Amino acid sequence: MSEIDARAIISPATRLGRCVRVSAYAVVGNEVELGDGCVLHPHAVVNGPARLGRENVLHPFCSVGGDPQDLKYGGERTELVVGDRNTFREYVTVSRGTRQGGGITRIGSDNLFMAYAHIAHDCQVGSHTVFANSATLAGHVTVEDYATVGAFSPVHQFCRVGRYSYIGASTVITQDVPPFSKVVSQRETRCYGVNTVGLERRGFSSERIRAIEQAYRLLLRSKLNTTQALEQMRATLNGSADIEELIGFIESAARGLTK
Repeated sequence: MSEIDARAIISPATRLGRCVRVSAYAVVGNEVELGDGCVLHPHAVVNGPARLGRENVLHPFCSVGGDPQDLKYGGERTELVVGDRNTFREYVTVSRGTRQGGGITRIGSDNLFMAYAHIAHDCQVGSHTVFANSATLAGHVTVEDYATVGAFSPVHQFCRVGRYSYIGASTVITQDVPPFSKVVSQRETRCYGVNTVGLERRGFSSERIRAIEQAYRLLLRSKLNTTQALEQMRATLNGSADIEELIGFIESAARGLTK
């Protein structure tokens, strides 16, 4: 049975699943669906149209499903679609899509959005990602599964962040971040190698990690240009699904590659 505090504001057009908890002063707007077991802490806000799956937790003062921050937005109907078991901490903001961007902002499952993180219009976020405090995505960004975006790190419009990658704190991302990599800003933003610890935590075998490390040595530390490095990867590391993913990602980078 759901628990709805009498001081919460819930639109009659809201659809609530089973065992939903809505605390005092939380607000649920029109055309919102909350799946079974969702929890809204005091002052959390969900605007629609938005569909949230099961067991999502929204902490105080987060705002999910708000209008896109885009000057072209004219009030047209756009959506937010969220999977299961996501955590939205204090002051997180998530915008719905825009007509120009396909109309849907989409978030997968089992993600952690720490305080003040921002997911802009038309972003596509996978599952099992971590957004540290004040990590921000501009519009139309794609973040693939198991990626981590560090604190105070903005990601430019239309960039992609590959699977299992790790963006260090205060790193400005203006180009695609390849899968399995660590990217951090010091004097300049560059790729420092393989996200070894993250891959080990996700169950990658030592053989898989060694193959990825060999690929990154060719990409970053040899005297080969990117095209030559990819040819060497194919010649010497053929048959690895991880290397094929890395090669495909690099070859399809529309904004260049962080190296």
